[in-house]
Amino acid sequence: MLALSSITILMVVGGFAAGAATKVSQASFGKTRDGVEVRLFTLTNDRGVEARIANYGGIVVSLKVPDRTGAMADVVLGHDSLAGYLDNPGPYLGALIGRYGNRIGHARFTLDGKQYTLAANNGENTLHGGLRGFDKVVWTPRELPDGGLELTYTSKDGEEGFPGALKVVVSYHLTGANELRIDYTATTDKDTVVNLTNHSYFNLKGAGNGDILDHLVTLNADRFTPVDAGLIPTGELKPVAGTPFDFRKPTAIGARIEQNDEQLKLGRGYDHNWVVNRKGSGLTLAARVEEPASGRVLEVETTEPGVQFYTGNFLDGTIKGKGGKVYNQRYGFCLETQHFPDSPNQPAFPTTVLKPGQQLRSTTVFRFRTSGAAKK
Repeated sequence: MLALSSITILMVVGGFAAGAATKVSQASFGKTRDGVEVRLFTLTNDRGVEARIANYGGIVVSLKVPDRTGAMADVVLGHDSLAGYLDNPGPYLGALIGRYGNRIGHARFTLDGKQYTLAANNGENTLHGGLRGFDKVVWTPRELPDGGLELTYTSKDGEEGFPGALKVVVSYHLTGANELRIDYTATTDKDTVVNLTNHSYFNLKGAGNGDILDHLVTLNADRFTPVDAGLIPTGELKPVAGTPFDFRKPTAIGARIEQNDEQLKLGRGYDHNWVVNRKGSGLTLAARVEEPASGRVLEVETTEPGVQFYTGNFLDGTIKGKGGKVYNQRYGFCLETQHFPDSPNQPAFPTTVLKPGQQLRSTTVFRFRTSGAAKK
């Protein structure tokens, strides 16, 4: 059993201390099909950067950040209304993912000698918590005195097949350094497995403004986890050297995505977990992405051991997003900080087991900067 710090998760944008400058407002975002009202919370810092978060699914609905000239754009894919998310749950746009982010093979796992059977909602596998994961529940919101937003949800024992009543608290802070920080904590009354993440699709040109193939990506990872035909890890930690998965130096997403590579064919592009190079259990840089035309730069730091880099391969143009813009294939990329997929069935992977008396703590930070001089 690995130390509990191995399941610490952090999500941050900028410096936490700068969060005091953030203003919070809220408004109605509509009602669920069961008639439950959903609130939309707007966090704004003193630089005019703005994050909007719904307490339905903890969804990051919009995130407006400047380019190198100071022009603002919304850089996450999403919908203008709650109805858009209710009608199009499949892509998990911007959502908070749990109880188990990513895939569990054959929709089952064994814990303490007992086998648990889950919903098979992705072929024969379980994806992102099952049929009604954390992305489809209404969370209890609370505005924090420091300008943050806190969301709380208790998943009942047996919900979606998982053992234990799991209490999850997720806080969002928008800092004065143009960072969005997401902190996760969780406790349980019975041994369980848990893997929490955020599923925002980014396009640093602006949501709906073309594909992301020219974005330059750097991943701080020497290894990745190859998958089988069901996108379940084989258990191997494969070196990226000499493969299309080597992003240790800035590389355009589209540079090798169409290469004749078995792993790329299985994922229809990049849809894999990279093993973050880390020393210790604190925040570590996992990824850096730059969009050359706008100069927008996204840096992702996390306490997690892995990051799923996904290039929107299953977006197919059938979804209209904000402003009526169509989201075609590869119009957004995800950087889902996480424990590895199928960890409950892979004893060699870092553990995702949480026990009574323990507390899962995890943080990820999305930091936005700009590069280059303003074009005249």
